[in-house]
Amino acid sequence: MYWPQSQNSQGPPSCPRRTVAAEVRKQVSRERSGSPHSSRRCSGSLGVPLTEVIEPLDFEDVLLSWPPDAEPGPLRDLVEFPADDLELLLQSRECRTTEPGIPEDGYQHLSMAYSPITTEIQRERQKGLPRQVFEQGASGEERSSPEDSDDPRHSPGSLDDTLRSSGASGIFDLRNLAADSLLPSLLERAAPEDVDRRNEALRRQHRVRALLTLYPAPDEDEAVERCSRPEPPREHFGRRILVKCLSLKFEIEIEPIFGILALYDVREKKKISENFYFDLNSDSTKGLLRAHSTHPAISTLARSAIFSVTYPSPDIFLVIKLEKVLQQGDISECCEPYMVMKDVDTAKNKEKLEKLRLAAEQFCTRLGRYRMPFAWTAVHLANIVSSAGQPDRDSDSEGERRTVWTDRRRRGPQDRTSCGDDACSFSGFRPATLTVTNFFKQEAERLSDEDLFKFLADMRRPSSLLRRLRPVTAQLKIDISPAPENPHFCLSPELLHVKPYPDPRGRPTKEILEFPAREVYAPHTTYRNLLYVYPHCLNFSSRQGSVRNLAVRMQYMAGEDPSQALPVIFGKSSCSEFTREAFTPVVYHNKSPEFYEEFKLRLPACVTENHHLLFTFYHVSCQPRPGTALETPVGFTWISLLQHGRLRTGPFCLPVSVDQPPPSYSVLTPDVALPGMRWVDGHKGVFSVELTAVSSVHPQDPHLDKLFTLVHVLEEGAFPFRLKDTVLSEGTVEQELRAGLAALRLASPEPLVAFSHHVLDMLVRLVIRPPVIGGQIVNLGRGAFEAMAHVVNLIHRSLEAAQDTRGHCPLLAAYPATLARGPGRPASLYLARSKSMSSSNPDLVVAPGSVDDEVSRILASKGIDRSHSWVNSAYAPGGSKAVLRRGPPYCGADPRQLLHEELALQWVVSGSAVREAVLQHAWFFFQLMVKSMALHLLLGQRLDTPRKLRFPGRFLDDITALVGSVGLEVITRVHKDTELAERLNASLAFFLSDLLSLVDRGFVFSLVRAHYKQVATRLQSAPNPAALLLLRVDFTRVLCSHEHYVTLNLPCCPVSPPASPSPSVSSTTSQSSTFSSQAPDPKVTSMFELSGPFRQQHFLAGLLLTELALALEPEAEGASLLHKKAIGAVHSVLCGHDADPRYTEATVKARVAELYLPLLSLARDTLPRLHDFADTEGEGDVGGTINPSVAMAIAGGPLAPGSRTSISQGPVTASRSGCPLSAESSRTLLVCVLWVLKNAEPALLQRWAADLALPQLGRLLELLYLCLAAFEYKGKKAFERINSLTFKKSLDMKARLEEAILGTIGARQEMVRRSRERSPFGNQENVRWRKSVTHWKQTSDRVDKTKDEMEHEALVDGNLATEASLVVLDTLEIIVQTVMLSEARESILGAVLKVVLYSLGSAQSTAFLQHGLATQRALVSKFPELLFEEDTELCADLCLRLLRHCGSRISAVRTHASASLYLLMRQNFEIGNNFARVKMQVTMSLSSLVGTTQNFSEEHLRRSLRTILTYAEEDVGLRDSTFAEQVQDLMFNLHMILTDTVKMKEHQEDPEMLVDLMYRIARGYQGSPDLRLTWLQNMAGKHAELGNHAEAAQCMVHAAALVAEYLALLEDSRYLPVGCVSFQNISSNVLEESAVSDDILLPDEEGFCSGKHFTELGLVGLLEQAASYFTMGGLYEAVNEVYKTLIPILEAHRDYKKLAIVHGKLQEAFTKIMHQSSGWEVSQPGNGSGMVRGHQGALEEHSCLAGGPRLSGQ
Repeated sequence: MYWPQSQNSQGPPSCPRRTVAAEVRKQVSRERSGSPHSSRRCSGSLGVPLTEVIEPLDFEDVLLSWPPDAEPGPLRDLVEFPADDLELLLQSRECRTTEPGIPEDGYQHLSMAYSPITTEIQRERQKGLPRQVFEQGASGEERSSPEDSDDPRHSPGSLDDTLRSSGASGIFDLRNLAADSLLPSLLERAAPEDVDRRNEALRRQHRVRALLTLYPAPDEDEAVERCSRPEPPREHFGRRILVKCLSLKFEIEIEPIFGILALYDVREKKKISENFYFDLNSDSTKGLLRAHSTHPAISTLARSAIFSVTYPSPDIFLVIKLEKVLQQGDISECCEPYMVMKDVDTAKNKEKLEKLRLAAEQFCTRLGRYRMPFAWTAVHLANIVSSAGQPDRDSDSEGERRTVWTDRRRRGPQDRTSCGDDACSFSGFRPATLTVTNFFKQEAERLSDEDLFKFLADMRRPSSLLRRLRPVTAQLKIDISPAPENPHFCLSPELLHVKPYPDPRGRPTKEILEFPAREVYAPHTTYRNLLYVYPHCLNFSSRQGSVRNLAVRMQYMAGEDPSQALPVIFGKSSCSEFTREAFTPVVYHNKSPEFYEEFKLRLPACVTENHHLLFTFYHVSCQPRPGTALETPVGFTWISLLQHGRLRTGPFCLPVSVDQPPPSYSVLTPDVALPGMRWVDGHKGVFSVELTAVSSVHPQDPHLDKLFTLVHVLEEGAFPFRLKDTVLSEGTVEQELRAGLAALRLASPEPLVAFSHHVLDMLVRLVIRPPVIGGQIVNLGRGAFEAMAHVVNLIHRSLEAAQDTRGHCPLLAAYPATLARGPGRPASLYLARSKSMSSSNPDLVVAPGSVDDEVSRILASKGIDRSHSWVNSAYAPGGSKAVLRRGPPYCGADPRQLLHEELALQWVVSGSAVREAVLQHAWFFFQLMVKSMALHLLLGQRLDTPRKLRFPGRFLDDITALVGSVGLEVITRVHKDTELAERLNASLAFFLSDLLSLVDRGFVFSLVRAHYKQVATRLQSAPNPAALLLLRVDFTRVLCSHEHYVTLNLPCCPVSPPASPSPSVSSTTSQSSTFSSQAPDPKVTSMFELSGPFRQQHFLAGLLLTELALALEPEAEGASLLHKKAIGAVHSVLCGHDADPRYTEATVKARVAELYLPLLSLARDTLPRLHDFADTEGEGDVGGTINPSVAMAIAGGPLAPGSRTSISQGPVTASRSGCPLSAESSRTLLVCVLWVLKNAEPALLQRWAADLALPQLGRLLELLYLCLAAFEYKGKKAFERINSLTFKKSLDMKARLEEAILGTIGARQEMVRRSRERSPFGNQENVRWRKSVTHWKQTSDRVDKTKDEMEHEALVDGNLATEASLVVLDTLEIIVQTVMLSEARESILGAVLKVVLYSLGSAQSTAFLQHGLATQRALVSKFPELLFEEDTELCADLCLRLLRHCGSRISAVRTHASASLYLLMRQNFEIGNNFARVKMQVTMSLSSLVGTTQNFSEEHLRRSLRTILTYAEEDVGLRDSTFAEQVQDLMFNLHMILTDTVKMKEHQEDPEMLVDLMYRIARGYQGSPDLRLTWLQNMAGKHAELGNHAEAAQCMVHAAALVAEYLALLEDSRYLPVGCVSFQNISSNVLEESAVSDDILLPDEEGFCSGKHFTELGLVGLLEQAASYFTMGGLYEAVNEVYKTLIPILEAHRDYKKLAIVHGKLQEAFTKIMHQSSGWEVSQPGNGSGMVRGHQGALEEHSCLAGGPRLSGQ
């Protein structure tokens, strides 16, 4: 990647060592605008910018020169690939039947499989997670003991009792409470090191080992590296329907009736299934045919069938035809008894019935082998499918029917009743039992399929002609249902037993072969060799003699002798399984009959030119006459099945011979007029018949047939050979073969797909083993390669709808992955002359090795001397460098080539047209080459060969040229054909990834580098570089998904970095370290930066992180998608490490984590553009980023909250160019950072932290702060409430984080805000469905998640929040240990404590809070000056956190919080013999909590107070001091505040009374300004919550007046208000604040007036809030009065930004005053009442303080 550099750039500036107050703005601006991103460009001590790929190490040489020194084990395994890395697996071919159609063979797989981390796998790995306990999830019943709740012995009392309580009774109540359990070692005086070790050991217990298991799995849509093992091709099935024939009953039962079922598609006018024959006759009726029947085979007794429908349509009918035994009389006469005689008339027609039975018995005895058409009917399947649940049908149970109706209502009206043309589902309907009662008699003149289609079309019309006909009355019961997945007792169309088949004696169900209505592109996966014969019609009208009852006998003849009729004709029903002859039904007295018969034959495996079908025509004598034979042959004809090596199929119109055919007739056709033979109708065609084959042996395509024949002729050398009208000789066969290869592109798609693997086998064979003709090798490599390209292209286009997510055709993908020996090789088809037929079984043939055996053997053959080959390398010394590189003629050696070498060669030298075809499916040829190379190594036993010697140099040269060529195509096509460029990019990446397992790895790295350089060159002139960058990220992601990716990065080899010619940016930056006493270690520095040594040694990891670094560049184009791609790639790789069992040990994972240490620096420098997770209220602008000055403050910068310069500082003009990261990308990047921090070696992190400069360490702490906010627990109720809503960005996220870190907002206000939030996710009114603002990607896109799923999400989220916080805590401990001995530690430790306080203030689990509070105690114990000598706000924030947790419902949290609070008091006391600061802050914090927090639990806090008292009583070390007494006094005061709280809760439903009570409590703190200010703010919050904005504003005015009084005592500033008097124009009652005596407002008193509000900045904030409340209340004149006081302060500080805002708000206020019909006015100060009048009514005098109740004014 290339980015133009500014001409003025002289290199990035170095980071300053320290920051002073006067340089803050300049420092931050310089730091932000210069170093982080510009330093990336020139990173590396080798001087190689990130936009260029550094030259990798020679991998093989490194391994040889640095033998692994680790002991055998997991660490040793990181060094080298395992010995059995390449494995050959033989997977048995899936066989559906219990007995195979042909001998079994297997598939060969390579072990290069990718197992993606999917949501399902992630959920499986999340099993067994502990349930974390959170405060917001703990109900009131989850208290640890029954003593947790106090006995509330409170009486309502009067309001005045609130401020008058007996101190003795309060202490008595407190002492009677039960304390929580004490921490055993809390009061011991242990060394800080021991405490740290104990805390660390406790933190290490019960941790989640794999952090990324808790984070949503990588987006599967982005998983370009997903490369699942292709499934072997499977047999094609459509929608399967099970039809059961239950019973067939007629009004009279006199003779056997036989049934036929088949499916017909009226629209396509095609029969779409073979026939199913069934027999429902009783045993007694069947006995009438005993003279003609043998013992029936079990397969012919089937009464149920499974039909397959590939193209469901509303025009499909199930046609049922009935036949009966031939008898005298036409069809109408035979049907008459069934139409007129009823079962009820049996007695009346007894004699007639007996007569009919007797006649039927005679006909069955004499004519039992012949049938005649009887009746037919049809069932419209669409009606069955769409109305199978309607109540007028028979059903199995009422329950099922109701279920089906419910489903239909759910589906909607469009799916309810009708089947659309393309959406007629035959798979999900309810089983239905039909009773068919009406049959139509067959008409002798209308038996053909054409007539049937007319009948079926007529049936769909409302006024069907068929309905006017008198029906044949019968009752046929059939059951139609979707076929089960694995039916029992099932027979394939070849009558093989389909698994499972429990008992061979069970009545079977037959699978009926489908004849799809349209083309089906599916390969042959089972042996199938079936022939169907359809006689259509016979015209004997000109035939002399008695030829009226005509029957056609068909036989399959293997020769001309009658004994050579083969038993290959499938039986029908209740007969033998196979027969040697079959007859058509007879139409009585018809010389030109039509037929609907279907003969099904099993073709022999080897059909020869002698095989033919013999048709014999008989006249059947229906009446027994003396001297008259039953059947008389009246004609003969035949069809030779093989012609020029091809199976003959299609329609035939054959002449019929009157005489017996002469000898040797089978080699001729009936069309040849043989001398001496008589023919019917003068040798015209009088018999129409059609042959259809369904065969995996015979292609039935002229182009495929021709090519297979030519290849066979070459193999056999059987010259001359006749091909149609051409006689092939050795001189002409090469030309014909080339023409045949070129004509492959003209082959029909359906047979080409069906025989795809056979065709590819043949082409591969021609490439690797050139044929020898006349002692000369025929160069067919180019032709075969071109043909292969076109065949692959045709197959892909035919199966375009079946592509996988990567655009690969599954059928093609299965070919390189599996070497299959297909059933019935086409090549074996033509070996009849060289095969000897078995005398016992003509189907058994003795065949030479199959083609696939040959291919497998040749692929695995060892390398041969290329000088004997027809190809010599142009790169060899003295090579001819001809285009075809043709060598000397072959003279006797085996001309076998290696497939991978020939493919690479042919690809490199191919012409433009062929190259284009190959590029479309480059992945296929790459995979074929890889499979060939792997088999060459495996079967050639070359795996022990050094990698540099495994393959010849000329082959590697071809690979180099090929990779360069394909890479160039990717670059040039990215803007023209993006889809092809993406496919080529992925194909090339997978190819190189596969090569890493096979060849010299250093060679592959050089190929990768060459490709990157190609891309970088193109980026300089690319109009849209983002598209190319996205492709390169995908390319890198595929490479990094290698099975041995970690090993390829040389994680353990001690490669020292080369000497640096010039100091790098990273090294100069590191030299400014504040915390390291010695010079930074360049080795450590280079490990944490994308330095030259790092990128050289860890080549692939360097590429991955370089892509991330360049994607995070502020000026990167298409940044949003690029961010997601690059971060997603890193996340995916890290997920793979977490799921990999090889890296479970901590030492091994620490080595792996070293590969990603630069990620910490990258994320730290990208911090300004990360999404802000610190708040979730509202939705702000897209550019919500973090103020750069936050880093300075967190690092100890001089932006103190109370300093005047902090106001005048103005906005920081830092560079913020570039697109900010989305919430999803930010969160994923942060979880990757946490992964590195969790798994990296702590000592290494400590050394790195010691070398960091102050600003860099500050940004690191800010990063940890952001991690806490990003993974804060949201709560189970939030999942239930939000379910699948996306989370939003905050409206004021920038201000919130700035305030929290800079100190302009304290933890108390933040916690008050948090406690008020109804939803953890803020207000959800403005949720926008934007993917870029989701806080994390939901595990499922479904809206209706089950309760269990939401429970599981909450469980995982709780564990993630806990583990993320613990990782941050571990890192903070490392930082503390790093800086504790440094002089500049205060600047960092304060920021560390702020991060700890934030973690304690957010929603955390009990497990974390125990560790967090332990860390807080240790931190305060080691560095008490942080709280008691520096910033007051830290102490205030800590007290607020601790008090909040002291009121927890969870006893373990209370135990640790009480311990922390007690130690805080003790440490403050030990410093100055009193703890006034802690007293004041605790009291203020409690007042703030109880005044605003609704779910505050005073009974639990009382228990914590009792626990603290217990600590004080048991603390032996301080018994001689006043400490215990002071603790008791403080606890009493806190207890009194809680008592006031109870009173307030009693009036919770009465807001007027509640506010009045708060007002009186505030007055009670007249002598404590801090507490009074707190309660004034509490009242303001309560008023604002009730919508009383005017009253809330008055509260803030009083608060501002109190602060003004304090500031007036400190100094006399002309721009500041002189005190309360300045606010009289707003409220005359404000003078109350001046009642505070001067002795109270002394700034010297410890702990008094020490809050951040008692500063100029605090006064400005209070005035702004007052103005805001007045604006919301509509009191616009008062807004002006407030700003009169505020404007002079802003002018004095030259804060022009805020001045502009203030004047803008004043303009709005004055505009609104003008537009009001009548305003309000403030009475002059001297009117005595001080009342504020307006639309809202009047406020009483004391309520002008905003403490009194609001009056209605009426």
